[in-house]
Amino acid sequence: MDYLEGLFLGKIWSDTDFENRRHLGLFVLYGLLADCILLFNYVFGKKLLGIGNSGVLNMVLFIILFLACPFICFRYYRMPLPGKIIILVEKIFKSYLVLSFTIDQMMSRITVQKSGLQAYVIDYLNSTLETYTERFAGSAGSFATVIAVLAGGVHVVIVAVLVIAAAIVIPGLVYLIFVGLQYGYDWLINKFVIKRFFPSN
Repeated sequence: MDYLEGLFLGKIWSDTDFENRRHLGLFVLYGLLADCILLFNYVFGKKLLGIGNSGVLNMVLFIILFLACPFICFRYYRMPLPGKIIILVEKIFKSYLVLSFTIDQMMSRITVQKSGLQAYVIDYLNSTLETYTERFAGSAGSFATVIAVLAGGVHVVIVAVLVIAAAIVIPGLVYLIFVGLQYGYDWLINKFVIKRFFPSN
């Protein structure tokens, strides 16, 4: 429970030391989760658990929950267990909305359809090999093809690694941006509204 509280409530509303620890593994796991969902949506042409929809209703719900967050959380530790569970479920749902928005934005930037993926990969490999062959043809002579294959292979591997790294990092960065915005808003509301009009004593 402490872990969930620290993860979803954030530094202002949680009395755990979750924010003071490094969570690189959690960051990577979140990116891998987003990539697995993205891959499922891409391969099967359907949205897993509705993740990937970011319509008007989702955006309105997110904005409402974003703005209501300080008023939902500031009495968290005074609530009975059922109330705490409801708040944590709300936080999980808000994270679901962020993930859904992220997947939708990533999907919209994939221009290659599944049916043409194999042809796209083959064309990319061929064009890369041709580019390096032409580059080394004048200087490497009969070894141009061998060197081109090696250089092209390194090029493809580097591109693949960069794409995989970006696919893991981008979802986590989006979530961190959301967390930062939520923290800034919560801090302002807590300082200028809640502490002034809803004193703890």
